[in-house]
Amino acid sequence: MTRVYVTALARTPFGKFRGCLSSLDAIQLGTRLIDGLLERDEYPELLPESVQGGSGLLGGSHLTTLRQSIIHSRLPNATPSQGVDRACCSGMSAISNAATWLKAGSARKALAIGVESLSNTPVLLQRGNDRRISSLSLFDPLLLSGRVSDKTIAQYTSEEALKYGISRPEQDLWALRSHERYFAGKQAGFFENQIYALEVGDRLISDDEGPRENSTSARLAQLPTINGSTTITAGNAPGLSDGAAGIILSDTSIGESAEILDWVQLAGDLQSGTSIPAAGIIQVLRRNQLTLDDVEVIEINEAFAATPLVSTLILADESGTNLEMLRERTNIFGGSVAIGHPLGASGVRIAIQAIERLRARGGGTAVCAICGGFGQGEAILLQLA
Repeated sequence: MTRVYVTALARTPFGKFRGCLSSLDAIQLGTRLIDGLLERDEYPELLPESVQGGSGLLGGSHLTTLRQSIIHSRLPNATPSQGVDRACCSGMSAISNAATWLKAGSARKALAIGVESLSNTPVLLQRGNDRRISSLSLFDPLLLSGRVSDKTIAQYTSEEALKYGISRPEQDLWALRSHERYFAGKQAGFFENQIYALEVGDRLISDDEGPRENSTSARLAQLPTINGSTTITAGNAPGLSDGAAGIILSDTSIGESAEILDWVQLAGDLQSGTSIPAAGIIQVLRRNQLTLDDVEVIEINEAFAATPLVSTLILADESGTNLEMLRERTNIFGGSVAIGHPLGASGVRIAIQAIERLRARGGGTAVCAICGGFGQGEAILLQLA
């Protein structure tokens, strides 16, 4: 069976909503990211034979956003592509799809990218039941609502967290640690190899815009809850973000290449968002006869601070692992609460972060997991010899 390696990686800085990257739509972000990956390709003689891309909301708000990004990029126009829509899982699904192509022998090299420009997501004008202009109504997709529940995502996330005994103060503390860990990583130079700086107008953007170095417990505790929830605030949830992330996958190891060992896609109950990353990790580890003791690096996307808190609690209970020690080695350089959460890009971002953590420690095994809209989940298993 063909083995699959990550031979290059890059992500843009992540920008705040209507912030430093808002002048770039999803097509432009995708183009910049693809060209950045190609610049880092250590084996440029072999061109990528496929591009798999994830976008979490409205497909990037354009017709075949990924295809348009390729046409504007340095890739040949003949490069086929496929977009993925699994909400926040989309970027990790792009990795899974690209790895599947390589495992099947359908390609020797592929790109997997995730892109999101929430700043440029349009407000929709919905048609009424008749022709009168007064029957039209505006709808904002950024509310992230659906037709499967009368509760907001924040509401049922808060309910699930409380069901597992995860309080508002615990969520605020994790959020604070996410920012603190991010800045510890930044001071150590952890993000330098990951970030591909972008020229925007007359500025060179090389830093994430969302992390708050002056965040404190007192400030977080003063924030009101949002969207009808009882524990979720703007402080313990990531803000709306813009950004892109990508990797090059190859059937040949080049230099210090992490290997993609396995992946799982799963779905559960509508309100299982905080717990389904744990289910994905358990499933992918069992399938490979591994336990948490065999894993050195754990990345769980912080869709909310509640997500890694609930998932690590479940993992500790299931494995008999010490909970605090497990949390100490999860997201040790921060997560989406600090960095930002461009929906389609985050699944790739946590894979990149896991690979860089493996490189920093000289090898090992990593597992990454993410939740997606309405009970979806995904996990990926990586190894660096």
